[in-house]
Amino acid sequence: MTDYHPRHVFLAQHKLVRVAMVLLVLLAGMGANRVQAQQDVAFLHYWRMETQWNPAAVGQSPQLSIQGAVQTHAMGYEQAGNTMWAGADMAFALGRTYHGVGAMFLNDNIGLFSHKRFSLQYAYHQRWRGGTIALGLQADMLQEGIDGSKADLGDKNDPAFPTAQVNGSAFDLSVGSYYQRKGFRLSAAYHHLASPTVRLGETHELPIRGVLNVGTQYNIHTSSPLFTITPSAMFRSDFTDYRVDLTLRGQYKFENRLIFAGINYAPQRSVGLFVGGTLQGIDISYGYEANTSGLGLGAGQHEIVIAYRLPIDLGKKQRNMHKSVRWL
Repeated sequence: MTDYHPRHVFLAQHKLVRVAMVLLVLLAGMGANRVQAQQDVAFLHYWRMETQWNPAAVGQSPQLSIQGAVQTHAMGYEQAGNTMWAGADMAFALGRTYHGVGAMFLNDNIGLFSHKRFSLQYAYHQRWRGGTIALGLQADMLQEGIDGSKADLGDKNDPAFPTAQVNGSAFDLSVGSYYQRKGFRLSAAYHHLASPTVRLGETHELPIRGVLNVGTQYNIHTSSPLFTITPSAMFRSDFTDYRVDLTLRGQYKFENRLIFAGINYAPQRSVGLFVGGTLQGIDISYGYEANTSGLGLGAGQHEIVIAYRLPIDLGKKQRNMHKSVRWL
């Protein structure tokens, strides 16, 4: 994406936390009036579905983790489109080494344009300096499409636009990493490492720009062992435009029950609210992101994320590398 519409788009004591948070806040204030023009979808629940944007995040639990998300675009507008994502991942051990594998599918539609991506993911996890470090690799198959038959053009013979449905595909790569120590986490990933150009029919091409994703968060424990406050931030850029998300959420966990709620602010773009919890063993969250400029507050987007973890037996008892921040 490179359209970060909302898709059209600390109170931390750890020095690294303060540095990471301050850096992202400074970035938020730079170039706030830049045009919105990017290719990868920006999910409001980025902190809960890291495997969507960081291949290093797969395999954080020996359970089979299954997730899905649906995001609408610009409510009230025709052909605003929507985005659907589904992913699954699991961990396994080889000797004393820990690994993760996963797969995901993304289907994104907006206006005349469609984007599909199928990805296979691998991650290597290693204990390091009192925490865990992971490196990940992702192989992507991209399919891009433009439905020219839906275009309302003044000049129907304009060669810059196709007059019918055209599609093309290309192979791509993504890489990622994260470091986690206690309640602090810092993640980074780079999409479209191959910078492919997708041929659409015989006369059209679509170049795909690389996208950098950087995220950080810190769990702040309160006087109650059941309640945690977590500030987090996310920076995305294709080096012509960027988006910063600043998020604050509170969560209450008792045994296997989880309830959370929070607010998200993307400077000069949007403000969002979300709430979620565990229902019958299924984690579900709902969020609404309203535009603070451009289309206006009413033309926001809805987002639902569902997750389920399934115990599996690979013939060898495994232990978690760390407490997964996705589930907290």
